[in-house]
Amino acid sequence: MDRNLTRSDVQKLVKICVDRLLDKKHPSLDTIKMQVYFDMNYTNREEFLDEHHRVLECRLSIVSREITDNRARSREELESLYRKIVSYILLRSGLGSPTDIKVVREATAALQSVFPQSELGTFLSLSKKDKERQLKELTMIVTGIRLFNKDCGKGGEGIDNLPAILNEAIPATTQHIDSQLQTSQEQAYRYTAILEKATENPLLMKDLEPLMIKEALFNLRQYEVFLNIILSDIITCAQEVEMMIKQLAAQMEQLKMTVQAKTAVPTSQVYPIFIALSGLWTSFQDETVLLSVLSNLTTHLGPFLGTHENLYNAQLIQDLLEEVEVKTDVFRIKESMGTRVNANDFKKVDWLFPESTANFDKLPIQYRGFCGYTFAVTDGLLLPGNPTIGILKYKDQYYTFNSKEAAYAFAENPNKYIEMIGEKAKKSAELIQLLELHQQFETVIPYSQVKMVDKHIKPITRCESSTQTDVHIMQPTIEKGYEWNEWELRRKAIKLANLRQKLTHSVQTNLSHMRRENSTQVYPLKSNGTQTKRENSTRVPRPQIYIAGLRGSNTASLHAVKVNLTRAVDET
Repeated sequence: MDRNLTRSDVQKLVKICVDRLLDKKHPSLDTIKMQVYFDMNYTNREEFLDEHHRVLECRLSIVSREITDNRARSREELESLYRKIVSYILLRSGLGSPTDIKVVREATAALQSVFPQSELGTFLSLSKKDKERQLKELTMIVTGIRLFNKDCGKGGEGIDNLPAILNEAIPATTQHIDSQLQTSQEQAYRYTAILEKATENPLLMKDLEPLMIKEALFNLRQYEVFLNIILSDIITCAQEVEMMIKQLAAQMEQLKMTVQAKTAVPTSQVYPIFIALSGLWTSFQDETVLLSVLSNLTTHLGPFLGTHENLYNAQLIQDLLEEVEVKTDVFRIKESMGTRVNANDFKKVDWLFPESTANFDKLPIQYRGFCGYTFAVTDGLLLPGNPTIGILKYKDQYYTFNSKEAAYAFAENPNKYIEMIGEKAKKSAELIQLLELHQQFETVIPYSQVKMVDKHIKPITRCESSTQTDVHIMQPTIEKGYEWNEWELRRKAIKLANLRQKLTHSVQTNLSHMRRENSTQVYPLKSNGTQTKRENSTRVPRPQIYIAGLRGSNTASLHAVKVNLTRAVDET
């Protein structure tokens, strides 16, 4: 870092990087791969559902335009338009395939009850926005009718029983994740016990370095963090499904009470219920897709733990655990229960306790709840902090500790231990994500260099029906000495790349604009004519002018005569 790199330095650096990337027996690299994979494929619940709905709208926009831009006139064209409306409703609702004749017949019958083909003329006279709004409303009403018929046992062709599917899938997925979580935690507890034993014996710690037990512990702890995030989303999913099942039953009961045995029911009474049923079913579909994505994400995280089986066999771990007590996180917290910090012993820092702090259990604890002091003074030992000992508030950040002694030592000089943790993270890059140290690695970039960084973050385009809108993902206000979090920049760049990859399946972006031939459907004007019973016309006399004497004469002088034989107008 103290001089410019020579050609040989660059070649050496490249070789080091390549060797590291190709190392298949290194837990640290597996952890980084796991972190990158999770960042690229996970989004929170709200962002995922918003993106899912936007993509569906974008895919349906083509079918919608074929309907809203249609200028059907003949009987055949009107019938074709009606069939397109039925297909649009099936595609938007997701209740059966538009190629299944039974599904199409059922959807057509439901549509005819609220929108007969004779009303197509009125529909075609509407504006484009009104047509789109009516198509969405018709979809919800037809969906509600079909769901009600299915509940009554009179239809429901191609409609899956989503509540029953979710009631079966959610517990199975939760049980699978719990099993994976328990297995990884038990392994992490064993590695923690080994490292805890090694901290008391420097010779043993030196012998353990080639085994990379510390990196393996980081790998398992990161896997545990990701599984807990996914499990939290699935629990939320289960709560939403339970609430929606009750709402669905209530809406069905209300609809049955409204309809009963009546031959005719006012639309103002049943249409809102049909629309509510459609909204609930859309939510069931959202939960199904979300659960599937979370389940696949869990499955794909597993291979990043494969190094453990290759490096550590059961006998080796058993030998290292000889005369060592393996403690769980819960047991360690129970050990420190009953001890707490005396806030009067400190004047420059604040301590928070459960009985005097609102939302005590929701405070954003640093280092994901691990004891910062223990990690700093040992060689990477991750022990859970106990909030009941007291939470240290320092520079608007919150720290927990695994013992009262650790809390006192850290509070005497917090900056010292924070810097020590940062130095350890420089040697093990996976700790930046694992312990959430992104803010600690901020740097100040000169104004002249900000544009170099910013040019890699390009805007993406979102497809909104038939229009396009530029959405600038990250365009900060540039000032001199702008403080820029380089880690956040890399994370957002990865997120942006993944988002752009998803969007371009059926969305035009700045990168794809003008890269392919586009065609537009037009309707040329027809030539009009009028038919009468007699054919009539007028004739204008043609000019007939001749010049005589231009040739055939033997005289020296030319004598030409101009003769006009054009007939008068009244003679024609």
